[in-house]
Amino acid sequence: MRLQLKRLGKKKVKTVVFPVEKYPETLSGLIEQCVISEVKRYNNERTEILLSPFLAPSEIQERSGEGKIGFGNIYNTTPADTDKAIESAMLAFKDGLFLVFVDDEEIIAPDQPLQLSHNSTITFIRMTFLAGTYW
Repeated sequence: MRLQLKRLGKKKVKTVVFPVEKYPETLSGLIEQCVISEVKRYNNERTEILLSPFLAPSEIQERSGEGKIGFGNIYNTTPADTDKAIESAMLAFKDGLFLVFVDDEEIIAPDQPLQLSHNSTITFIRMTFLAGTYW
């Protein structure tokens, strides 16, 4: 499956290949699998030890394309809690902080059944809320 991550107001769409062991049957299952995968990645980054204290020219070029050149030091080594992360993601969906589309069709209900295949494109759109006052 491919995940597309988009923020409103930004032109850039980040596409990520998302490996799944079992296709989720509902939207809540999909969100749960995405969160579990990202928490594992996040926690693995905190346990890896970087052996080279300098950047090679190819790494500098790669990171300049991303917009930030740094050594990749991670100061917070506290691992994330999977259950809290899933709970936060589900609350964010219920609060309307992001929308989910499967093959260009919006999924509204967390218990809505999904028809996914290996060619499915799942799009998460993070909503941006404007704050201000009227005078």
